[in-house]
Amino acid sequence: MSEDDIAMLGDISAINPTMLRKLVKHSDGASTILEVPLLTVQVTTFKCGGIVVGIVMNHVLVDGKALMDFIACWNDLARAKPPSVLPFLDRSVLRSRQPPRVDLPHHEYAPRDQRPGLVVNPQTKPLVYRSFCFKPHALIQLKKAARIATQNGSSVVPTTFEVISALVWISRTKALGISPHETTKLLTAVDGRPKFNPPLLSGYFGNGIAWSCAECSTGELTSNPFSFAVRIVHEALASVTESYIRSAIDYVELNKVLVDCEGSACCISKWSQLPFYKIDFGFGRPFQVAPATVPDKLILVASRSRESDELVVSLGLTCDAMDVFSKLIQHELTLKSKF
Repeated sequence: MSEDDIAMLGDISAINPTMLRKLVKHSDGASTILEVPLLTVQVTTFKCGGIVVGIVMNHVLVDGKALMDFIACWNDLARAKPPSVLPFLDRSVLRSRQPPRVDLPHHEYAPRDQRPGLVVNPQTKPLVYRSFCFKPHALIQLKKAARIATQNGSSVVPTTFEVISALVWISRTKALGISPHETTKLLTAVDGRPKFNPPLLSGYFGNGIAWSCAECSTGELTSNPFSFAVRIVHEALASVTESYIRSAIDYVELNKVLVDCEGSACCISKWSQLPFYKIDFGFGRPFQVAPATVPDKLILVASRSRESDELVVSLGLTCDAMDVFSKLIQHELTLKSKF
């Protein structure tokens, strides 16, 4: 229990690991993955009556969609309702084929292409964390500026997530000062459940994500029009099909590799469509849902609050890189807000 009012937390969408990590039960001292609990929950009550529920789930066990299903079932049980989503526990549906067969290139696992000294070591160069708010009007202008040309001569309007991803990718790459000839990648977590025919059961409890990979040289990314980056992101997301996922599973089985999120690569994940704000354990729906921290190399897109249609992008960079990144993002958002 806290002797403070919950108002002292302020806007928790503005990421503040030093403060927010006090609200979750973490296991930073664990020496191996075997010492990390599968799930911890910490409930903090404030003297004003406010409540924070801090949840830590081992990502080796499940992805965000499965965690959300777990919370939804927990919510139903707390309100004496039958579970709205039944867990599907047969993980063999995503096992490798026999024999494994790699049908497509998988640069999300490709050997790293980076110059010596590019990777930031958090132990020697501490990261600072910041969040950036994207208002609906600015997002509309970004989407208008980045229409994607199709083969039949027409064009399509990109999604909100595609333009945010492209803008953050460009700005982060510039902020890190990566060589123009080096390859840069943006890896995006994609829910693979609906990509199958028939789709995996909605309640699949495990890691059902695949990683799309948008890549080009740094020079191409930073010198071409904004629509260039948006198109690459769009095409990478569209490439995640059932065949792609099956091929990726087999690629990992044969090569025993991890997602390449080192060097000039970065990963982005979307929380904004997870139904956190529908949860009600009996004392009302949450006003805000936010991460206690963001892992190095991960960019997170989330909703600002229950009552807001703004989106928040959170990430960590070294101090110098964050200063440059902030100026680039603010310049774009200020420019778009004038139209």
